[in-house]
Amino acid sequence: MQELTTPAPRSTRSKGIGRVLIVVYGILALGATGRSFVQIANAVRDSQQVPLAFWLSALASVVYIVATIALIAPGRVWYRVAWITITFELVGVLVVGTLSLTHPELFARPSVWSWYGNGYLFIPLVLPVLGMLWLRSRRPESDAVDRDASPDAA
Repeated sequence: MQELTTPAPRSTRSKGIGRVLIVVYGILALGATGRSFVQIANAVRDSQQVPLAFWLSALASVVYIVATIALIAPGRVWYRVAWITITFELVGVLVVGTLSLTHPELFARPSVWSWYGNGYLFIPLVLPVLGMLWLRSRRPESDAVDRDASPDAA
């Protein structure tokens, strides 16, 4: 006899404004990946030395790819992965943005996060804040139930 199974629930993070966040993260993932690939390939071809800023662009692209997947995928694990990647992104933008202003010699060539993402219209600075607000409002059901059922909740 064949068992009936219910399909996995779709992530509530991919509905409404969440779709816009996912699309923007996806576009940033493509842009940062393309930029870092071209920058690193040209640097290797021209001088065999790849500046720190180019490696940071590659790191940013990985963060954007993982964040995009985490925002799409349902479940508590992906919810946590989304929080981790988006928090890492915000810290990265703030640290690299500050270092690009205080130590410009480190960033003679810009990265995605240089100058707080001004090469990308400051979207890398604003997007993680919006992502965190969205994630906060879209806590998975089981997390909300666990929190409400805890003895400290009373």
